[in-house]
Amino acid sequence: MFVQFILLLLLSFNQAFAKTRKLSEAELSQALPHVEAVGWKLTETGDAIEKIFTFSDFNEAFGFMTRCALKAESINHHPEWSNVYNRVAVTLTTHEFGGLSNLDLNMAVFMVEIAG
Repeated sequence: MFVQFILLLLLSFNQAFAKTRKLSEAELSQALPHVEAVGWKLTETGDAIEKIFTFSDFNEAFGFMTRCALKAESINHHPEWSNVYNRVAVTLTTHEFGGLSNLDLNMAVFMVEIAG
């Protein structure tokens, strides 16, 4: 299912993501089922997605956050998150556009992939 999720996002949005911008309603409607299938949820306000990752211990959670921080720096897009022991709560949104962008989907895919 995860491989299908990545392929669908890449195929569906490849040309739409030539530039970073807020996702259209149609793009969001198309992407949302795939994002939700791997545990992300649209927030009540509809301008962000969120997920809680649970790991075996603090070291694993911190390692996840470190890898995500490096990715975030490389694409200049940073998550809102908090960590308590083995849990990392993440919210992704693009404040510049007041909603979700391809950067959020990029980070969501990366996070699910490295979390295992």
